[in-house]
Amino acid sequence: MWANEEWRGGLYPPHGSQGDRLPDYARVFSTVEGNTTFYSGTPRADTVAAWARQAPADFRFCFKLPGALTHERRLTGIEADVEEFLAALSPLHDRLGPVMIQLPRDFGLEELPRLEALLERWPAGIPASVEVRHPEFFHKGNAEAALNRLLITHGVDRVMLDVRPLFATPAGDDARLARAQSEKPKRPLHVISTAQQPVVRFIGHFDATINEARFTPWVDRLCLWIKQGKTPFLFVHTPDNRQAPVLARACHDRLAARLALTPLAPFPGERQTSLF
Repeated sequence: MWANEEWRGGLYPPHGSQGDRLPDYARVFSTVEGNTTFYSGTPRADTVAAWARQAPADFRFCFKLPGALTHERRLTGIEADVEEFLAALSPLHDRLGPVMIQLPRDFGLEELPRLEALLERWPAGIPASVEVRHPEFFHKGNAEAALNRLLITHGVDRVMLDVRPLFATPAGDDARLARAQSEKPKRPLHVISTAQQPVVRFIGHFDATINEARFTPWVDRLCLWIKQGKTPFLFVHTPDNRQAPVLARACHDRLAARLALTPLAPFPGERQTSLF
């Protein structure tokens, strides 16, 4: 989410309040990956109302389905809960990017009918994306073919988790890198757009040279999708996320050079610091 205290003095002013975080974030970036709902579940009505007031009309929230539904109950008997979750987000329905359905690492082919049942009930007006982590969905065999067919049939995007930068070097004695590598699944990158809003999660390294090299192929691919009329979503992380806004700006700059995009606004914290 946008409430990261370690971004003070950069993306955020050094002495700003929590209530200013989303407006400051949205002055620079046009979308956010909403992890809060994965851990905390359905947000309260007053919280959603505040987000709706603070975010501009062209901003897009990409919330995650609560982990209680995907990981604890494994998509079983969750119909009413999904309806409640999406209803709670109704003040933001005009500003929703793909809602992410992140599945457990051991959610494989045998449980795919549960995902199919969820997608069959999914509201047509709300975009969705699915992130799988089971190894059998990355072998280009029957399991992956079944998954991709399912997503294409329902017009749902497959989340592409690119961990190549993160695992480019051994962690060694770097505890931050070791922790990040232990938390992310080391899976091959399969680049595929199954619908109209491809979702890329680029997990960077501390080494900027590694990030630049691994991001280079994405420049061509993202430009291609945009020229095809698609709307890709790019989310950028670093091992401890302290430098994630800086890496996101660097990635945007490379795309802007190819597509004549409007440059990102200066980070509010940098702008304030420059006054003194």
